[in-house]
Amino acid sequence: MPRKGITGHDEWVITEALATALVALEQLPPKHQPRAHMEDIRKLLAAGCDPGTVTLHLAQAKCRLFPDADPLAIYEEYGLSDGQG
Repeated sequence: MPRKGITGHDEWVITEALATALVALEQLPPKHQPRAHMEDIRKLLAAGCDPGTVTLHLAQAKCRLFPDADPLAIYEEYGLSDGQG
């Protein structure tokens, strides 16, 4: 069976990349954050995600970027108090 796209899971790769990029950009000092581009990334992320899962992807990205941080605290930061979304 032929695979969809280039990798067979292009949408997932792009979703994870967008979430990770947005979280990384949020870590910059406010004066260095490219706000307009960040809003565009957020729109692209929302368009590629299942409804209501943007915050889950962002929390997962932040956990990946900060593996020593408390995952439950990160999930709570994104409004996901049970750690699962």
